[in-house]
Amino acid sequence: MTHTRPLNRLLMIALLIICTIWLVIPFGMAVLWSLVDPAEPWTAERLLPPVMSFHRWEYMWTNSSLKSALFNSYTLAPCAAVLTLLLSIPTAYALGRIQFPGRETMKLVALLPLVVPAFVTAIFFTSLLYQMGLTQSRFAAILLAHAVITMPYAIRIMTVSFEQVRQDHINAARDMGASAVSRWKVAYLPALKPGILATLLIVFIQSIEEFAIAFIVGSPNFTTIPTLLYSSLGQDFVRPNAAVLSLILVVPNVVLMLFLERLLKSANPAMSSGKG
Repeated sequence: MTHTRPLNRLLMIALLIICTIWLVIPFGMAVLWSLVDPAEPWTAERLLPPVMSFHRWEYMWTNSSLKSALFNSYTLAPCAAVLTLLLSIPTAYALGRIQFPGRETMKLVALLPLVVPAFVTAIFFTSLLYQMGLTQSRFAAILLAHAVITMPYAIRIMTVSFEQVRQDHINAARDMGASAVSRWKVAYLPALKPGILATLLIVFIQSIEEFAIAFIVGSPNFTTIPTLLYSSLGQDFVRPNAAVLSLILVVPNVVLMLFLERLLKSANPAMSSGKG
């Protein structure tokens, strides 16, 4: 036991170093670049920006399509999360509650779209949208596309949640004369609640970060935060402006992921069993 302590300490130090290189340094550099004042450039021989201000933030807010991009992204993402959840529930219920031959195989098949590169999926799905004439409304087309491409996440999470529902609680509620709605509230909902919240948050984050479909279908009229960021990177690349957009894109998602992690860790096992 005493021999393993130095090894555990060494591994912990290595993990902290990796996390610092992977997360802290890039995030810190993005913050510093977003605060560079245009009056004094940040050159390679200087460790920190000589002059820092919020000029870049003000400039992006007043001289770009950031306002509309924020509105579009944060309107699209919650709608996509709710639609994906609703569309995934029938399949998740079948995979989680109904015994049939090949059920485990179907669980794997439901995850296969995640293997295909996202941009390839976006190109072919966008072509399908155009052939079906569903691109007249940019918002509706992108909403449908986001719901479809994020459905594997929702199906997997909700399948596991449906598997946590205890059949004896359902039977007990039925024997006591509970209606179908009451059985849902008493036996299903407590076990499904963590999965529902996790699905909504994960799909919300995926929709916020999705670029390819929003760019192909929405350009040039419908702008989201990722399309604005990638457009600025590809055309008139100004590193401080790109840093501002990347922070606007990343920071809310990091907060949501931390909230999701805490939510899943604090999930009450009693509630997962239906006793909540």
